[in-house]
Amino acid sequence: MSATSRRPRGKATRSRYADDGRHRTIRATKQPRPGPSLASRPPAPSQRHDDYAAYLDRSAHAAIARMTGGISPVSLTEAWFDWAIHLAMAPGKRLELIDLAAQQWLRLADYVFRNVQRESLDGSGPCACVESPPNDKRFCDSAWQVSPFSVIHQAFLLQQEWWHHATTGISGMTPRNERLAEFASRQILDTVSPSNIPVFNPEVTDATLREGGRNLVRGLGHAMDDARLELQGGRPPEVDEFRPGVGVALTPGRVVYRNDLIELIQYAPVGEKVRPEPVLVVPAWIMKYYILDLSPHNSLVRYLIGQGFTVFMISWRNPGPDQREISFDDYRRLGVMAALDVVGDIVPDRKVHAVGYCLGGTLLSIAAAAMARAGDTRLATVSLFAAQTDFEEPGELSLFISDSQVAFLDDLMWEQGTLDSRQMAGAFQMLRSQDLVWSRLVRHYLLGKPTPMFDLMAWNLDTTRLPFRMHSQYLRQLFLRNDLAEGRYRVDDQPVILSEIDAPMFLVATETDHVAPWKSVYKLHLLADTELTFVLTNGGHNAGIVSGPGHPGRRYRIDSRAAEGAYRAPEEWEATTKDQEGSWWPRWANWLGERSGPETAPPPMGSGAYPVLDAAPGRYVLEA
Repeated sequence: MSATSRRPRGKATRSRYADDGRHRTIRATKQPRPGPSLASRPPAPSQRHDDYAAYLDRSAHAAIARMTGGISPVSLTEAWFDWAIHLAMAPGKRLELIDLAAQQWLRLADYVFRNVQRESLDGSGPCACVESPPNDKRFCDSAWQVSPFSVIHQAFLLQQEWWHHATTGISGMTPRNERLAEFASRQILDTVSPSNIPVFNPEVTDATLREGGRNLVRGLGHAMDDARLELQGGRPPEVDEFRPGVGVALTPGRVVYRNDLIELIQYAPVGEKVRPEPVLVVPAWIMKYYILDLSPHNSLVRYLIGQGFTVFMISWRNPGPDQREISFDDYRRLGVMAALDVVGDIVPDRKVHAVGYCLGGTLLSIAAAAMARAGDTRLATVSLFAAQTDFEEPGELSLFISDSQVAFLDDLMWEQGTLDSRQMAGAFQMLRSQDLVWSRLVRHYLLGKPTPMFDLMAWNLDTTRLPFRMHSQYLRQLFLRNDLAEGRYRVDDQPVILSEIDAPMFLVATETDHVAPWKSVYKLHLLADTELTFVLTNGGHNAGIVSGPGHPGRRYRIDSRAAEGAYRAPEEWEATTKDQEGSWWPRWANWLGERSGPETAPPPMGSGAYPVLDAAPGRYVLEA
């Protein structure tokens, strides 16, 4: 975008802010304006039961959603009908598939013949008939290269290849239905993979013969323990070692503010001097904040404090059914904006480095754009980690976000008041079923190996809930309609435009992110006009972010674009940006330091208006 095409930045409202460098809204009181009490709101129309037809429909949908794990059977059925009807009307495609099947049978027969010859002549290993996909680790063990297991797994991979061709490239299918049909066929094939069947898996058969079946007995015990925990709604006892404040979330700090939605934690400094600009972290409320303060060796909070920054962290409340009407904008007002007001009173006359992770980054980008429109210049920089602002291409997660899907989730949340993140687990597990479902089945149940608990796994089991109104607005306005990227998202009845953000931005994406794919995160280059530094690191949505110095095998790419600089396609950016070894954390800390003032004395813990309430990690993070 050119400078001349940018929208006006609300100059008429700039007089509301001080001109002495504090950049804070002038108010008669220091207390942040909390808005109406969330508990005092009248029931929304969606809560009333006077429309009996709608009530019956919603109750039926909620019951179905509970049985299907929140996944709409209508959406899946529609995709399969689309595939079957268009394939039935495509004789050329059917002939092509018949020809492909014949070629695959010949390839498999040739593979068997050549490998029998090689084994009989020189005993060398087999040559592959078809290679596994890059991320498929099921058949990497050398035992899979010995007959008959080599033939079994090669036949399976050929079948997987055939089904990919059978569900793609069919003229007339909608792109989404094509992706959904291909995804569903892949899930079905993963279910019947030879790696999941004991007699076809050489690792399992070897362990069973070697241990006399004791591995299967241990696996049965693991299955019974897991079933008991699932029925009781409990968690493994090993998780207790990683409770916040006991095994994780150990960085010293104090809760200095609490409202109906957040606690604000201020962390204690470790030195006599700190950077004058504080850091405010906005985590996602779909997870608990201590993903960024796990064990001391991988705590981003502890690392930032060690680099001389004053850190504030929002800890979101885990809402119950009585908070069903909390809106997405309530998270902005009572979360980001309230926290900024408190930080501004504790550390006055300073701008703030704002950091948002995942959904918290999406919210922060909205808040920053609304602030820019209003002339509020309190933000020194904006850093977004694995956060999407354009939802047009959110990866395979979009397969579970359609009008039908959202309607089912709406009705489930309408009945319950909230959506438990465990009810979303089915969709996330399907996205990575090989890693999260089937590999665990083989290791835990068939090989009988225990799954050791560690901090990130324990955090993942510490689930949260999402309010009905907020999550419905988020799915419809952002995922379905893409209102933020297309200029329709409104704050205070005015559209927010990301190109109005003036603060420099630091954007981090991860290579194998199934929640916020990196090319989707990269699209902020099309929406922001400010200086933008982009980092692409290896790892997934969580592991790629929680990857501090000393973590083995970490690498990243980094490059910057000047304000209103030329756009490069993501493929071009990846091809021309050099891979670097190590963690991206030091590069980010240096980036923040370059945009901070000289060191000064640490601010007080809290202030007169905001006295210390509790020790970190606070109360809200402990709510089950």
